[in-house]
Amino acid sequence: MADVDDQRCISALLNGITQRFYYGNSHITEDLLKNELYAEMPQNEFHALHEKMRALLKSIASADMDQAQLEAFLTAQTRKQGGGGVSPEQAAALSRFWKTHRARVRESLLSQSRWEPGLRGLKWRVDLHTSSSRGQLTNSPVALVELELGRTGENSEFMCLELDEQKVNSVLKKMAELQESIDSIVHHS
Repeated sequence: MADVDDQRCISALLNGITQRFYYGNSHITEDLLKNELYAEMPQNEFHALHEKMRALLKSIASADMDQAQLEAFLTAQTRKQGGGGVSPEQAAALSRFWKTHRARVRESLLSQSRWEPGLRGLKWRVDLHTSSSRGQLTNSPVALVELELGRTGENSEFMCLELDEQKVNSVLKKMAELQESIDSIVHHS
């Protein structure tokens, strides 16, 4: 019976950690989890358990482990000597928890990594200025870029940029350098 209670408490702890760090529920604190789940445990022991479970979840989530990777990882964790590893009950609770929460945690991590406001649209064109405001003939190209920015479910904000020939060339050069860097990384992977 104690094993079942231990697994329930570990599952609840993992759920609380996930609520706080992946779903943004700031009401779930370490103190709340201790008081609700491990009231009898000394604070320093609970803190160590909390940090261990948090670090394990972070490793599992950042690697987006599939079931085979998770089982290998947890097996290695159960074989660790000393206080650094996990008990078989903790490993079982982690495995069950990850099966249930993997997709939602992954989606949360993806949404946290997106830039906000997001780019919703982009339009551009190149115009040829044939004269300046002083009446001089110039025949210089100008790139006009319109960016549509916004958060999901909100009205868009528009930003217009006008780039002269020198700025366009500079942007194109930077884009070419960036593409070379990306190609270098992809070919070395």
